[in-house]
Amino acid sequence: MAESQYSQELRVAAQAVVEASKVCRHIQSTDDFDELSKNDRSPVTVADFGSQAVVCKAIQDAYPGDPIIAEEDSAALRLPDQISVLNRVVKEVGKVIPDATQEEVLDWIDQGISREPALRTWTLDPIDGTKGFLRKEQYAIALALLINGEVKVAALACPNLGTIESDEIGFLFTAIEGEGAYVAPLSDPDDRTRISTSGCIFTKDARFCESVESGHSDHSWSSEIAQHLGIVRDSVRLDSQAKYAVVARGEAEIYLRLPTKPGYVEKIWDHAAGYLVIKEAGGTVTDVHGYPLDFSRGALLSENQGIIATNGALHEAVVTAVKSGNS
Repeated sequence: MAESQYSQELRVAAQAVVEASKVCRHIQSTDDFDELSKNDRSPVTVADFGSQAVVCKAIQDAYPGDPIIAEEDSAALRLPDQISVLNRVVKEVGKVIPDATQEEVLDWIDQGISREPALRTWTLDPIDGTKGFLRKEQYAIALALLINGEVKVAALACPNLGTIESDEIGFLFTAIEGEGAYVAPLSDPDDRTRISTSGCIFTKDARFCESVESGHSDHSWSSEIAQHLGIVRDSVRLDSQAKYAVVARGEAEIYLRLPTKPGYVEKIWDHAAGYLVIKEAGGTVTDVHGYPLDFSRGALLSENQGIIATNGALHEAVVTAVKSGNS
């Protein structure tokens, strides 16, 4: 069977996030996260930097001309008072890239500083859900390839995500546009199984998932919408794009990320990989107005507000409920 147009890109992306997962898992096992704080007061850890270095190196080795729009940069690590954190990042990266030097690691991190739209670009969240990571709960390494602003390839690693079907912990979700979505254990990334969203067609039977952090999504608004839809089950709260993964494999039907403050603009690295995984699993993802997500504007989803992701069948009903709750 002939390989698809983006098979090589998917192989590179999947391998990159699997290697980054090894770094993140090791750091999480040590109880020593060496946390910094960014200008927006969100935490950033050794694992964020280590993961970004590993993934950006892999992309640049395979596709040296491709820009990368990633969440972090090395500016904080280059400060004299952060030398202990930098040394730890280099040490952790060295576990999967032996002999990595301090300057190489800094340069790999800074491969991700692109912010402008491009004909062909990657977008990376090295740890989506850093607060979940710090709590030893859900987080994701999310990587996607955009061509002309269209998401074509996604690799989404969820190292702490379980499944109701086995004791396995840690899964890799992948998708190529037009070719379906797949899941594999992180322990055996080649053992892929096709996934699909649930067949639920009645909102009253739907399962809801949303962010743990109230700063990421308006929980009271979500409750009103759930009531409007007749949903009686408690919502499941989990961090990161693991929410996209849970909807994509049919374990929930609705994910809402509702704006918490006027003017907030979503970043593409928070959504691109999960968007394609759900879409290829048969679901639908739009903003809260029902508009398609526009990934063509560089780092920001500047033409969109909030996110509604569903199994597909319930999408119109959910969009209508969100609009009525926002009127």
